[in-house]
Amino acid sequence: MMSVSRIVDLPSDIKILRDEADGDGIRNMGLLVDEWTSGAECFSKPGEALFGAFDGGGLVGIGGVTLEPDTRVRAMRMRRLYVLRGWRNRGVGRALAARMMQHGFSAANLLTCNTRPLGAAEFWDAMGFSRVAADGRTHELKK
Repeated sequence: MMSVSRIVDLPSDIKILRDEADGDGIRNMGLLVDEWTSGAECFSKPGEALFGAFDGGGLVGIGGVTLEPDTRVRAMRMRRLYVLRGWRNRGVGRALAARMMQHGFSAANLLTCNTRPLGAAEFWDAMGFSRVAADGRTHELKK
């Protein structure tokens, strides 16, 4: 049974997600691992969190919430959401996003994201976000 929980250390099987994402030309898992390893982004500032979706103890998806990088906007940013191909269309992404959104709204009244991979914009549309034409943001959701 799949469960979503907050994580404070990258699980060792993050390599499986990174390898799959890299193979598909998706950069977000590589960025997650590299920024975590360097200490540049560990989802540890006030209001931030990283969540993992697990099945039988194995990591099948991940996603986090950080402070919005545009300091002119008081918001939380949905970041680094990725679900293994074999687990897509099974509610994993929606469960992760719902947990990320719940956590983000506990810290701010505005959530943002910046989509790039194919299908990501439509996913956030389905989660209730509106498309925006803002520098560095493609979607927003107000509380």
